[in-house]
This record gives sequence, structure tokens and C-alpha cells, in this order.
Amino acid sequence: MRVWFYWVIFLSSFIHTDATAQSQEDERDAARQVADSAVQDTQAQNPSIDTSPLTDLGDNYTNSIKLLQNRFRVDYNVEEITMVFFREYGSAPVVLVRPDGSKLFQGRVDEDKVQWFDADTFDMITIKNPVPGPWQAVGQVLPESRIMVLSDVELHADPLPNVLFSGEILKSTAYLTNNGKPIENKRFRDVVALDIEFKSTNNPNFGNFGTGDQTVATFKDDGRGMDERPGDGVFTGQFNLKIAAGEWKPIFRVSTPMYTREQEGAPIVLHDNPVTIDVEMDGGGEGYHKIIIDVNRELVDIESLLVDGKVKFPNADMQNFSLTEGGAEAREHLIVAYEEGIFRVKVTAYGTTVEGRDFILDVPEFSFVADGPIEPEVEDPLINGEDPIVDGSAPMMAPIESNAINTQPALSEEDMDEGTLTLILVVVNGSIIMIGVIAAVVIIIVRKRSSSPQATQTAKKQTTQQKQQITDADLTMETEPKGISKLLGIFKRGKKSDDA
Repeated sequence: MRVWFYWVIFLSSFIHTDATAQSQEDERDAARQVADSAVQDTQAQNPSIDTSPLTDLGDNYTNSIKLLQNRFRVDYNVEEITMVFFREYGSAPVVLVRPDGSKLFQGRVDEDKVQWFDADTFDMITIKNPVPGPWQAVGQVLPESRIMVLSDVELHADPLPNVLFSGEILKSTAYLTNNGKPIENKRFRDVVALDIEFKSTNNPNFGNFGTGDQTVATFKDDGRGMDERPGDGVFTGQFNLKIAAGEWKPIFRVSTPMYTREQEGAPIVLHDNPVTIDVEMDGGGEGYHKIIIDVNRELVDIESLLVDGKVKFPNADMQNFSLTEGGAEAREHLIVAYEEGIFRVKVTAYGTTVEGRDFILDVPEFSFVADGPIEPEVEDPLINGEDPIVDGSAPMMAPIESNAINTQPALSEEDMDEGTLTLILVVVNGSIIMIGVIAAVVIIIVRKRSSSPQATQTAKKQTTQQKQQITDADLTMETEPKGISKLLGIFKRGKKSDDA
């Protein structure tokens, strides 16, 4: 009897406990529904709340444990996710550990499901249909770096001015947002490339009809050029509008290793360069050319115009100049015209539009061809600037003064033409040459005649001496006589034999 009594008490207490637990679970479900509805209402009122499909796991203390670092959770309804892990320079790529313990290595993944880009300082990984649950990244991930999930990266640049000029140099700033929130990670500048490109609208009413696309600016956050501070999240671009004037459409492009996003802006009109350069030959007096620089008064305030330029002379010499004085008149500059040839003028203009916007303008090079300075005539002071011997303006010999009446008038300068003067010079020079040749021939003949008798007498004396010196001793076998000497020897031997 007691056993049944204990069983009844046990069953009653168990039923009561189960009912109490069920009621508590119902209360928790009701509270959870109330909390979820409150969160949804708050998100609807404040869209800036993070809706990332990733959730960091653990607190700061837990993440300080090396084996538990860089843990995150992937929601169950994520179809594709792109993550960025920033690590130490030159370190190996990270390794991803799935919730079931399996691992993803760079270079050993299913390319249809996983795209992996590794650089020197970061890994960018895109996974399709990731496994829901807790994940972990193992590697030399920087301690101050958090996992970034890229969802919708946008470039927000300063609006372009209403009036732009061809050749203008313009500074513009921009910042990036990810899912509508500004990106504050300083290392994200290594992940993206920001460009602005101008596309022609192909409007036949403008001069850029049919012109190709032109990249006019690249935004950087490296503290160089026009960028003020590196890594401050503010990207700075320098527009170099050395393109044709006309109607253009700006394209803002954000490029990452995985994808590229483009945003189109409203069409703008690029005006012609408002600065004009002209030259006035010898406008600055004798030996100086005048350079005149003016602007389009409908677009530019002439009183604000400042000019900095250089002149290249025909001999390649360079001269810098600056015009800083204001005024309503065109700017003028004098250059020395000491040589003929091509002069080149390159100018950078600073000014303000009629709307009050400051600008810097790279003006196209201006060139012109100029003659050299006029050389002054040099007069010969001998006889009123004339040399009578060279130009034949006077007779070779001065006329002899005589009181007698000349029967034949002397030839005046007008009567003696150039042909007559040339003939006279040829005859005189030819006569001189002929006399010289005859004199030389006569001298040579006289010298030959005076030297020939002495040579004959000397030759005869030498022959006689040779005949007297020839004896019988000379006619030996060692030196056999020849010619007349041989005959004389034979004659003498025959005569001696007869006498004997």
C-alpha cells in the first residue's frame, strides 16, 4: 500500500514539473517574439544597424586565446559571402576551418564554389552557399584587424563642378562605404582601386563625337600627390582633363580582385580652354616680340588671372616668366627677338570662374615663327663707303689733269658696264701671265746655251785621259777589254809579232 502511495506522489510531482517547464518555455518564446519584433522595428527605424551575415564569436578575453581567435558565425540563409582577412606582410594565406572541422586551403578548393585571391597583405575569399555555423580563420591575421564582409562597396565622390575646362587640373575627394556604412579600416586601400572615367555621349553637336573612353582620375589614400593624410579613409583624386572639349558622362568605378562596381553620373559639358595666346611681332619695339595672353571673359574673371610660363627660343635656350599683376587688360610679356626661327610658349594659368570657383589650367603650347633682327648696313669709310678697286665704281688710275682740250671724253661710271670691266681685267691679267711665261722660257734657253761649250770641252778631256791611261797591263784576262779597246789590243799584238 505504501508503494502505491509513493508512486502516486512521484507521478504528481513529475506532471507538475513538466507543466511548470512548459509554461516557462512558453513564456520564453513569448519574450523572444517580443524581442525580435522590437529589433525589427528598431532596424526599420534605423537602417544603419549591422545586418551582416557574419557574427563574431566570443568576447575580447576569449579572442585573446590564440586557439580561439578569429572565430565567426555564418547565418543559415546566406547564399554567397565575400570576406577579407588582413595579415602580416609576406605571411602565408589563412586557413578556414568549417563548422564540421574540415579545412579550406588556398590553391586546394573547389573553384566552382570558392574563389580565393591572396596578396602580400590580405586574403579575399568568396564562398557560395557556405555551411552555416561557427567558422575560424587560422593564420597570422593582424590583431587589430577584424574580418570584413564585402556586400555592396560604393564610391562617394564630390560632385563635379558645373563649369569644367579642357586642360583643367582638378582635385576631388571621395570615401567608400560597405553596405551603406563608411569603411574605416586603413588597410582596405590595398584591396580596392578607384577610378573615374569619362565616356563620350556621342552627341554630334559637340567636338568629342566618336572619341574613346578616357580615364581622368585615380583616387589614392597614400599621402602622396594631393592626398593630405595616408590611411585616413579619405581618397583623393587629381583630375587631368587633357581631353577634347564636348559632352561627357562620368563613370565611377570601384575594382576589387573579385568584382567591379560602376556608377554613372549625370552628363557634363567640358568647355574649350578659355585662355588664348597671341603674338605681336616687334610689338615691344625694335628687337622685341610681344606675347599677349587673354581669357574668355564670359567664363573667367580676367582680374583674377595669374600666369606662370616659359619661353623656348630657337637655339633651345629657356626663359621663365610670371605675370602676377591683376587688371582688366590682357596680360603682356616681351621676349627678345635676337634670332630667327620657332619660338615656343608654355603657360599654366590660375584664376577664378565668373561663378567664383578657383581653377588651375594647363594651357596648350603656343608656337610661332619669327624673323631675326634687321642688321644695320656697314659703310666702308675709304671713299664714301665705296671701294673703287673692288666694285669698279672709279677708274683704275686717276686721270691726268691737263689744260688741253680732250678730244675724246673719258668713260663715266654709267658708261662702263660690268661686262666691259670684266673684259679689261681678263686682258690685263692674261697679258701679265703671258709676259711671265715668255720671260721664263728665255731665261731657261740662255742658261742652257751658256753651259753647253764647257760641258763639251770637259767631256773631250776626260776621253783623252782615258785613252792615255790604257796599257798592255790593263788588257788582261781578269779585266777583258771590250769594244774599241779589244781591237786596239789585237792590232798591237800583231805588230809586235811582225817586228820579231
